[in-house]
Order: sequence, then C-alpha cells, then structure tokens
Amino acid sequence: MTPEEMTKRVMEIKKIHDLTGVGLSAAKQALEEHGNFDKALEDMRLKGLAKAQSRTDKETDVGVIYSYTHNHRIGVLVEVNCETDFVAKTEDFLNFAKDIALQIAASKPLYITPADIPQSILDKDKDLLKQQALKEGISEDKLEKVIEGRLEKDISQTCLLKQVFNKDPQLTVEDLLQSLIATLGENIVIQRFARFELGQSQAQIYPIQNQQEH
Repeated sequence: MTPEEMTKRVMEIKKIHDLTGVGLSAAKQALEEHGNFDKALEDMRLKGLAKAQSRTDKETDVGVIYSYTHNHRIGVLVEVNCETDFVAKTEDFLNFAKDIALQIAASKPLYITPADIPQSILDKDKDLLKQQALKEGISEDKLEKVIEGRLEKDISQTCLLKQVFNKDPQLTVEDLLQSLIATLGENIVIQRFARFELGQSQAQIYPIQNQQEH
C-alpha cells in the first residue's frame, strides 16, 4: 500500500468512527472486510443502530439541563437524560447536549419526534398540501405520493430528530443520537426544551403544555 493509500485508509477509518461512534479497530476491520468505504460505513451504522435500539427500554432519570444564549437575543434550555451520573459527566455527553442546544437555537424545531405531532395538526397539514397540489394540477394517481413526500419534508424541518444536523449535513440529529448511544452504551433521550427569542411574546416550549393529542 502506498503512503497516499495508507493516508486515505486512515482518514476513512476515522470518518467511519466519527459518523457511527464505533471503535477505530471495528472501523478498520469493517474496511478490511468490505474493501469499500460506503459498504463499511453502512455495516457499522446498522450495527450501531442495533446496539442503540437494545438500550431504548432502559430508564433514563439523570442527565443535564443545558443552557445556551446567542448574542443575548436567543436562549435555549434543553434537558438530555441518560442512565447514570457517570455518563452524564462525560465530555461526549456534554458536547452532545451543547450541540442539541445550538441546533434548537438555529433550526427552531416544534417537536422532538414525528410521533409527538398531534393527529389534528397532521390532518390539517395534509389537507393544505392536498389543496396546494390540486391547484398545481397534479393528477389523482400521483396526488397521494406528492402529499406524503411534502409532508415528510415538513416533518424533517419541524421535528428535531429528523432535522439535518447543522454541524454535519451527512447526519440527522437522530443519527447523531444513535451514534452517541452506541458509543456510550447507555440509553439517551432528549426529554424537553424551551427556546426564547427576543421580541416574541411567548417562549417556544416542548412538550407543549396541556397538549394531549399524540
């Protein structure tokens, strides 16, 4: 292997590690097994996701409440929970909480997951999208697919976990969360947040108080 190839391989190993949270040795082994960066990355993502999903039933009752302000005009409070005080104090966990606060400040999510959107809101959005599509002359046989596609795009903008991660457009916030769970070996949950912006009469708070429809 030439020095250039060696440098490229080291960079690919580090990138797989950064994107999935797996160890460097596991990333190296995946590259050697697959001989292809994209295939190795997908394999590690699937394994990391499986590991993360195995933790989802674990109780999370500790963590941090992280605060962030931007130019004294925007303020965010976000609660991120994990299983143990040990993990709550790690640099990776605290950096994640900071990244989530920055994401909320910049991208203004209304919900954390799509499941949090009230059905009445979804129905209203679908009706509006249908009316818009009909005005555009979209045929009946394509109507449902167009509506679902546009609704999915709206959800990707309003739901925190579905948003593109501002620091890395190759990841969603959910990808980042799953990677952290795989890395730290504990269930981690973004529990709630509040976003304040100067000049707005009300804070943007999730979960919305008295919201019952899920």
